[in-house]
Amino acid sequence: MPVIPVAGSERFAESGQPLQTSGPFGDVILHRVSEDITAGLDALTYEVIRHRLVAVTDDMGDAVKRMSGSVVVTDCNDFGTGIMDEAGETVQVGLYNMQLGSALDMAARWTLTNRSANPGIREGDQFLLNDPWVGGGLHQNDVTVLAPLFHDGQLFCWTAAVAHQVDLGGVSPGSWSVDGRDVFWESLPIPPVKIVEEGQLRADTEDMYLRRSRVPRLVGLDLRAKIGANNVAHDRLTALIDTYGPDTVKAVMKKMMNDAEARLKAKLRELPDGTWSSVAHQDGGRSGDREIHKIVVAMTKDGERLTFDFTGTDLQVEGIINCTYAGLRGGILPVMLTMLCPEMSWSPGGVFRCMDIISEPGTINNCTFPAGIGKASVNSAWATQNAVSETVAEMLITHPEFGRSAMSVCCGTWDLTLLSGVDQRGSGFATMICDPTAGGLGARVDNDGVDTGGAHCIPMGRTADVEINEFNFPMLYLWRREEVDSGGPGRWRGGVGASSCFIPHDSPVGEVHLVVSANGKAVPQAAGLSGAYPAATQWDVLVRDAGVREQFAAGKIPRSLEQLGGRTQVVPPHLETDLTPGDVYFTHWQGGGGIGDPLHREPERVAKDVGEGKVSAHAAHAVYGVVLADEGRADPEATETLRRQLSRRRVGLEPEQSPIDSGARR
Repeated sequence: MPVIPVAGSERFAESGQPLQTSGPFGDVILHRVSEDITAGLDALTYEVIRHRLVAVTDDMGDAVKRMSGSVVVTDCNDFGTGIMDEAGETVQVGLYNMQLGSALDMAARWTLTNRSANPGIREGDQFLLNDPWVGGGLHQNDVTVLAPLFHDGQLFCWTAAVAHQVDLGGVSPGSWSVDGRDVFWESLPIPPVKIVEEGQLRADTEDMYLRRSRVPRLVGLDLRAKIGANNVAHDRLTALIDTYGPDTVKAVMKKMMNDAEARLKAKLRELPDGTWSSVAHQDGGRSGDREIHKIVVAMTKDGERLTFDFTGTDLQVEGIINCTYAGLRGGILPVMLTMLCPEMSWSPGGVFRCMDIISEPGTINNCTFPAGIGKASVNSAWATQNAVSETVAEMLITHPEFGRSAMSVCCGTWDLTLLSGVDQRGSGFATMICDPTAGGLGARVDNDGVDTGGAHCIPMGRTADVEINEFNFPMLYLWRREEVDSGGPGRWRGGVGASSCFIPHDSPVGEVHLVVSANGKAVPQAAGLSGAYPAATQWDVLVRDAGVREQFAAGKIPRSLEQLGGRTQVVPPHLETDLTPGDVYFTHWQGGGGIGDPLHREPERVAKDVGEGKVSAHAAHAVYGVVLADEGRADPEATETLRRQLSRRRVGLEPEQSPIDSGARR
């Protein structure tokens, strides 16, 4: 069934283009500063205030974590903070979820344009939104609280805090409706509404917001955490303005963005012109969808500009995996900041000035309302990030110095596992298990990727301790561990991923509800570079009627799927079901891609990997071409012979069935 257009929805499609500051914006007067003041800043004042502004975003993050009650926020850092200037250009983002920082400028501009006249924007106001077409995050679970800061009656700047909320309604618990066809199956988007008016929390708006959630108290606590973070930021910024004056502080904000733009353009000028392309895939838009959907990007570097051209990307699909233009930008910005701008101020307002984006509305990563977007952040936005990551890395490795910042594609998908039901204290709960934050990072040009090192888009991402999850939710881990052969083979190996295996435990109703949505099962998503292999595909297994509790009673703890017994089901990309006390769920998320031909990896490194459980003896033999002696060391002569045979096989000079297939050890 095709998505039926909704007349009038185009009003909420924020373009991402800079605001025309000539206005009018109701009775709001924008604080502006001349270029002369910006150019005349002395270096010492600039550096002091710049570091203070960076510290403000850090303070905002601390405030969110201290006040939130959600493990997703407090233990996994799935949130973002930022400061925008008076026109919404992003001056600084915190070191948390970079995807979320990509849309804050869009949200501020839309709010200024559409809310300044009615209901008005005044001192002490704050606005709540979760509309990804406007820019309030990448999907509806990303809720932004946006706060204008006034000084002497003028709108000086904006601050924002955004975090993933564990449930905001929709058909399925957690708001991930795997059977969904369009946005009306999901939590409905909220365009900017005034949640705080002149310093007072509006009860009517809060009730409207919390009423949709299955866990309103938890979501209400996160709401206050974000409001509090903005209050902290405003206190810090006001003190800074009182010390140095509004024009000086604003001039520093402008110069931060100007410097990011100038330094990035200078770096681009040192890189060769050219075009690099990539294709990323997603398997299944919803339950029952067996199609493969692609995202295509051609990145062209011309002088001091980058153009990301997504022509050829598939049309938006019926399901939950589409993303809006905010999500497309969210797939670009984390790569730009971490690979191209690691030594610069993370000022997206300047970085975005160096790029052009070509994308057709109505495609899977630039969808139009009312396409389903419930899993946008970790589907089309994530796949966009994979493709962009590959092209940027390919460009960087042409340069002997800048190439050291390049990485192959990191953990290629987010393995969504969501549990809900009644917890061990008799209260309703819903949570996303954030274990896949420990994805394998991609290989570097001079080193292996970091094993279970994190997610590319969340520099400060974390995985909650096993004990934290077990304390908060009715679950019991059998294991959480790194997995062999999960990193992409290469001259430099991709970081390995890991797995979790757990059972429902101690819920008074016995069973818990499970929602699974994990792509990358049909096509590898963490590609390798320069002849390397991709990381392993996603793998999830549901075991019904396992004998785990009987093994516990006998004093044993199962350590593998084979030891669980029961009936085994390999889980498709999307699944919604219940876990009974006798069931086990196993989820194996991805590592990072490799760099360089695995036949060029030093045999001693491969032998070490085998000894540490990173690479299997079979992969060492069949993929790396390394023959291991009985004591686990590499046999140089036999390895050289094997690698020569494998090289000949690649070009058709060796038969497919060969003695080299027999055995990993001599």
